Amino acid sequence: MPEPASIFLVGGGIFGLIAQFARRRYLEFKRGLDVMLALIGLALTLPAMGILAWLVKLTSPGPAFYRQTRVGKDGKLFEIIKLRTMRQDAEAKTGPVWATKKDPRVTPLGAFMRATHLDELPQFFNVLRGDMSIVGPRPERPHFVEQFKQSIPHYERRLSVRPGITGLAQVRHKYDETLEDVKRKVAYDVLYIRKMCWMVDFRIMLGTARKMFLAPILRT
Repeated sequence: MPEPASIFLVGGGIFGLIAQFARRRYLEFKRGLDVMLALIGLALTLPAMGILAWLVKLTSPGPAFYRQTRVGKDGKLFEIIKLRTMRQDAEAKTGPVWATKKDPRVTPLGAFMRATHLDELPQFFNVLRGDMSIVGPRPERPHFVEQFKQSIPHYERRLSVRPGITGLAQVRHKYDETLEDVKRKVAYDVLYIRKMCWMVDFRIMLGTARKMFLAPILRT
């Protein structure tokens, strides 16, 4: 399991009771906060999305945006929206496969967008539609969900909340390349669900912003 120091966790006793009460109240208005943040996010990033969409079309044949079926809360299927980062025919011959660190299917622009998470910006629309939250476990494809249910304990607990654009696992870990990576991320997701509150979400959003801004520097 991830170390408790990954996020601020409030101790037991009276402080634990206060934390539990605060979490319950937070869950009641989390949806409203998601909508507000998604609207602000779209207002701030629509020009950038337009430029990135134009660059995707300019540098790689195919559509600028990419839709893919994912598994959401309680196992409900929905279509996630992303800026395309791979070749149009990336899985035409292989079927669903994991992306790797230096995946040859990823375009140069796509590699930059993945490192900075800019390809996730269109998911503000998914948040407005109610498919996703700003913060939560990342949604997975049905093909892999069925596999992971059989091989990873507690995997289904990830489906008890809305999936997120970002999450604790995304801030603390890398892209999935092995089953061990997935197990590690599931541990982070379960920890997040247990400790979900405004303070945890705020720290995750700050960590995401830090990762986005530092990614171009670390790539140089």
